[in-house]
Amino acid sequence: MSAVERDRAGDRPGRRGWLGFQPNEWLLACAILVVLVGASVADVNHTYWMNPRLSALDIARQTAFLGIFALGAAVVIIAGGIDLSAGSMIAFSGTMCATFLVLLAPEVMRNPHELIDGKLVARPLGAAVITLAVSGTILIGFLVGTLHTWLITAVGLPPFIATLATLVGLRSLSRAVCESVTQSVFQAKSTQIQIFDPTFRYLATSVWIPMLIFVVLAVAIGVLLRRTVVGRHLYALGGNEQAARLSGIHTSSVKWLAYSLGAVTSAVAGILYIGDQSVADPQTLGRGYELNAIAAAVVGGCSLQGGIGTVSGTFLGALFLRCVIDGIAKIIKTGADIYEGQIVGVVVVIAVAFSQWRTAAGRGRQAFPGVMGGVAVVTLGLLAAVLAMLMTEQIARFVPGAQSLDPRGTGVAFGLIVAIGLAGWKFAQETRR
Repeated sequence: MSAVERDRAGDRPGRRGWLGFQPNEWLLACAILVVLVGASVADVNHTYWMNPRLSALDIARQTAFLGIFALGAAVVIIAGGIDLSAGSMIAFSGTMCATFLVLLAPEVMRNPHELIDGKLVARPLGAAVITLAVSGTILIGFLVGTLHTWLITAVGLPPFIATLATLVGLRSLSRAVCESVTQSVFQAKSTQIQIFDPTFRYLATSVWIPMLIFVVLAVAIGVLLRRTVVGRHLYALGGNEQAARLSGIHTSSVKWLAYSLGAVTSAVAGILYIGDQSVADPQTLGRGYELNAIAAAVVGGCSLQGGIGTVSGTFLGALFLRCVIDGIAKIIKTGADIYEGQIVGVVVVIAVAFSQWRTAAGRGRQAFPGVMGGVAVVTLGLLAAVLAMLMTEQIARFVPGAQSLDPRGTGVAFGLIVAIGLAGWKFAQETRR
């Protein structure tokens, strides 16, 4: 067995490292600790040290939100597919859940507050209404997953095209549904549906419920992947679809399971997000979250080529992303959301590149070949310089002693360091050949 094959086998059922974790998962756990310590030191308020319980609870809750639909994305990736519609599915499911609440309890949703003992309190929707709305939303998730599978297996569309279509279409449909329902029930067209019921909101604002859902899903999917024949079929499908089909595996059914899980987990996340935000807003809800889901899975060790990945790795990937985003927010304070997309994008590129280079190392492929590689080194150096310059400007506003930093000088210095380092790597690979 080659080194590459050993690496691939290590991420499949039956081959685990110390305490059940793969070496890359241990490295990811160490990276999480480094991020937390670094953010604690750089944060002028030292929030992690001064209020560790509140910080831990917030990270845990946000990790659960991300982890729930990242698990679905991981299953799809392991099966050799890709789902670009997770963010729009969150928006669509959240909008449909709010729509069900409006249709099942129109009077309460139309007049959500009442005066009791001189206090304005939210009127309850009732357990039956919430249960029906949640159940209907999960069913819609299953139907969307079935639609994806039909487009891919029966129509013959590539997974990228099939889910790209729903990425665009579901968000537009969500807005149309929202406007139609609000016009019909409230006699006023709106792109938002407000939700005030405390019981429904508690599903998301509590810490233990999202964490419980995340843990239950993680355990269930982990058992499915590692302890069942279906799980082995998912890995086999992702590893080589033609070989899996020739071996007698019903690949269409396995894809149905994978894409249904992906859509259902996104639907569950959509329910939690509207509870957390107290509003279903299809224009902004879940925008860009499909990249977060893919990032968490890939950072956790899933290969976009399929056939590789673990639940534990996806869990750590989601936790790592949340720690990085939260750490940046603690350091920069204001406008940290501007950098969230940049951070996630960089993390995804690094994780995928590392996975590809690990595989390519066994084949002797260079990371920066020829003239194109040289131009790539220069481009990455310039990109690093720009990012360092922007980050330095923000950090200098809030970190004591950092006001003396020159953003331009820091950016140029960091860009040169990155370019020289990559050029050295390129030279070393060419010399070795």
